[in-house]
Amino acid sequence: MKNVQLKKQGGAIWFLVVSTLLFAACGQKTTKPLSVRMAESEMIRTPVPTDLDGCEGRLKWNYTHGLELLAFMDLYDASGDERFWNYAARYADTMINAQAEIVSYKKTNYNIDHICPGRILFRMYDRTGEAKYKMAMDTLFSQLQTHPRTSDGGFWHKKVYPYQMWLDGLYMGQPFYAEYISRYVDASNQQDLFEDVVHQFVTVGKHTYDAVTGVYRHGWDESRAMFWADKETGQSAHCWGRGLGWYVMGLVDALDYIPGQEQRQALIDILKEIYEVLPKYADPQTGMWYQVLELPEREGNYQESTASIMFVYGLLKGVKTGVFDASYRETALQWYEKFVDRFVKENPDGTISITDCCAGAGLGGSQNRSGKYDYYINETIIIENDCKAVGPFIQASLIYEEFKSERQQ
Repeated sequence: MKNVQLKKQGGAIWFLVVSTLLFAACGQKTTKPLSVRMAESEMIRTPVPTDLDGCEGRLKWNYTHGLELLAFMDLYDASGDERFWNYAARYADTMINAQAEIVSYKKTNYNIDHICPGRILFRMYDRTGEAKYKMAMDTLFSQLQTHPRTSDGGFWHKKVYPYQMWLDGLYMGQPFYAEYISRYVDASNQQDLFEDVVHQFVTVGKHTYDAVTGVYRHGWDESRAMFWADKETGQSAHCWGRGLGWYVMGLVDALDYIPGQEQRQALIDILKEIYEVLPKYADPQTGMWYQVLELPEREGNYQESTASIMFVYGLLKGVKTGVFDASYRETALQWYEKFVDRFVKENPDGTISITDCCAGAGLGGSQNRSGKYDYYINETIIIENDCKAVGPFIQASLIYEEFKSERQQ
């Protein structure tokens, strides 16, 4: 990559941004951090935020928008640059109308994905005080209160996927659930609800864990009725890299709001076990992870950026918040640097891009997605700048840049 190199000195790997050697399209040198460059690149590629994720001209209440625009809000908090706030706020203001209705949202679909974009509404309400944002959050919380569940209390992934839990769903629902509880539920009623948040992570973990590989499979069907589900365990066939990435991000983000140490510890234990196993499946040359995580050497498998940056973000944030102790800090920094080296490129116009993103994968549905190895490696086109990579990359970059700044002080 032209604007980033890894350099070894005295046995330590450190990150050198040589963007001062680069010229932007206007011919000026730039020393901007990668968090800013990626956000600016996205605004150039997609000037209208509702058009993100290929939604040109369509309004869609979508988890991918929520993920990336939450990162824009984080960048605004770090930089104070109103451009980033305005970009994210434009989406929220468009999607929540004056009657506090969420455009394209239907509660009775009971789609856990549709909880995720509600996370940007906390900040919209904090900054604007507009009642419509609080009312929209109340609507999303009410979905969780009546959302269908498995027999042991786990949220279904969607009403159209009955009795199923997917790892993806833990990021989609639980950080919003936990933040809403911490802000808007009376203290006398919080304990049981926080326990429910923790229960979701523990339940899906119990049902998807594969003791042979030490990682978690993509999904579980309590009914064992789905063709992709093992008739004894209900599990799908493999660990999809991004599925585990969603689980990791859901854990570290929900922990921001879980107060009780006993409850927190259950989630921390899961995280630490995952991060003990992840290096086993990383590519030895690049340090990054594969589409089908537990089979890195199998023919046809490929290094996949969305999963990889989710793992990087999870470790960086875990160190920042004290979930992982300081001994993990250098590893987290190195993982970020390796991600940049492997997946981030500069374009001729001066923007930057993330390569090798799996556009999407799932289980069952109208596409009859089998969850087998050949399905995952052939599922869809491999694209650049998927929201599911851009959002975590901006968030990971912010933490990385903060750590590097602290070191230089």
